[in-house]
Amino acid sequence: MWTNSRTAGASLRILTHLQRCCGHTGWRRGTDGRHRWLCRHMSSTGPPWRLLFFGSDQFAVESLKHLTSSWTSREGIVESLEVVTVSGNVPVKKFAQQNQLPLHTWPPDNVDGRFDVGVVVSFGCLLHKTLINKFPHGILNVHPSLLPRWRGPAPIVHTILHGDTVTGVTIMQIRPHRFDVGPIVNQELHQVPENCTTDDLEAALATKGAHLLIDTLATLSERLAHKRNQSRTGETFAPKISTSMSWIVWEEQTCDSIDRLYRAIGSRIPLRTMWMGETIKLLDFVGRCHITLSDQRRRPAPGSVSFQKESNTLAVCCKDGWVGFKTVLLKKRLTAADFYNGYLHQAAERMFVSKKSGTEARQIREN
Repeated sequence: MWTNSRTAGASLRILTHLQRCCGHTGWRRGTDGRHRWLCRHMSSTGPPWRLLFFGSDQFAVESLKHLTSSWTSREGIVESLEVVTVSGNVPVKKFAQQNQLPLHTWPPDNVDGRFDVGVVVSFGCLLHKTLINKFPHGILNVHPSLLPRWRGPAPIVHTILHGDTVTGVTIMQIRPHRFDVGPIVNQELHQVPENCTTDDLEAALATKGAHLLIDTLATLSERLAHKRNQSRTGETFAPKISTSMSWIVWEEQTCDSIDRLYRAIGSRIPLRTMWMGETIKLLDFVGRCHITLSDQRRRPAPGSVSFQKESNTLAVCCKDGWVGFKTVLLKKRLTAADFYNGYLHQAAERMFVSKKSGTEARQIREN
């Protein structure tokens, strides 16, 4: 109860001032599990930041894991952390639930004035201008390539598929209506190890991207002041992988190109060919084979199959040599010896056939 009208009026003016100065008030869970009442300015010029994270898959989890660690250890970079994810039991949702992070369904509501920065990692949904503008410092995106090279949903696959020896991670600002075109805020190179697979490179870039994100947030105001537009040269697109990429064209593909194709997509989509009108999936790739033919004067046709008993391998002739596979899938999984003894040895046709013409297959890989 107010003691007099003058005191009441002064107190009311103080409360009004606090409401105008504080853009965000509410309860927040501390690292000890207790909830505390917070009141702070609408946005700050430096950390710690109020973050809203957008992500879905395992690549995104690595960045979310580092942000969560930074928040719980009170490093002074993350003040609060909430998560937006798509429907379904995706890895980001599982991680958020396990770590008791507030979850929002896509598209989020009640965002106004609650966050300083958005972070998008492997999310797959376009963000509209009205949402982006709700973040005073914009929305950052962690992209696993050296933009503008390999814009699109599958940059790591295409890095392996095209034999790039250098890639990296880019932190960029999201722009509305288009993917991967915003200004670059931070970027770091990564050497691609020899014989690296998509899974290997994805794990390495996920970790590198998470560290680069923390570094960017720690110096965000300075980074934003020196951001740069992407180059207009060197743009390439990395379309989503599909089954159509997995068909081998024996007449056109070399040992090296088949090796890159297997390392790029083999763990997700098996390589394919045709035999006797049926589809065969080629598994357990062993690379280039060195074989000796009984008739050295006769050049084998691309697609020719030779069973190597000593190594239990099916060797297949391609444009510039032979490549080997230990296992095939024809109705059921078969070793090279099982396929040879049960099918190939008794067949009139001992050749694998390219399903598509060379031109069609080349267009699939290039596009």
